[in-house]
Amino acid sequence: MDNNFFQQHISQQFNEELEDILRKVMTMGGLVEQQLADGVAALVEGDSAKAEKVITSDYRINDLEVALDDECSHIIARRQPTATDLRLLIAVIKAITDLERMGDEAERIGRMAMHLLERDRNHSPVEELAALGEHVRQMLRGALDAFARMDPDQAVRVAQQDIQADSQYEQIMRELMNYMAEEPASIPRIMDIVWAARALERIGDRSRNICEYVVYCVKGKDVRHTSFDQMAEQATGDRR
Repeated sequence: MDNNFFQQHISQQFNEELEDILRKVMTMGGLVEQQLADGVAALVEGDSAKAEKVITSDYRINDLEVALDDECSHIIARRQPTATDLRLLIAVIKAITDLERMGDEAERIGRMAMHLLERDRNHSPVEELAALGEHVRQMLRGALDAFARMDPDQAVRVAQQDIQADSQYEQIMRELMNYMAEEPASIPRIMDIVWAARALERIGDRSRNICEYVVYCVKGKDVRHTSFDQMAEQATGDRR
């Protein structure tokens, strides 16, 4: 985390506790990113081993969420933080919830990959899915980096990448809808791809959420449900 962000903290021990929490959040984020990478690889390559790994490894992310939630609650009760310190802990609690749900989405992608192994894989938009998967993975990595450094400017830049993710998702959906209209017998198989693509799009959305928490934490501004321009404007305001 940015050292300037820690200048307001009341004790070195408290700083160390917060640093420890941030390290654990980054560990959790790294696990989610790996789950996402393995899920996309399983989907586009038909890799059953990676699909099985994603499906059976989600518990590690769940365990971290529970542990971090409990740790944050104890710090709030013991330290009674205010202002920036309290916003940081709230942001962490919100971020780990989004990370846990991203893990669920990655697990869903793995399950859809397993389903497709049992079906004809023809007309799977492999290149498009791989591109969307890589884009949202980069979004997640950028969001985590912005969160680690509490960098609102980077958070805004990463959040704006959600526009491209939505565009890629919509292109995949149009292609799949057209194919199902032409080949009704393909609907059960194509629906697995639809759910996988939807999961990727949701990971992009949740990466944007993490970026919003950065702006909230540093600037004291709630930028949920605002436009990208409004988010950028709030991110340039003075810290409170």
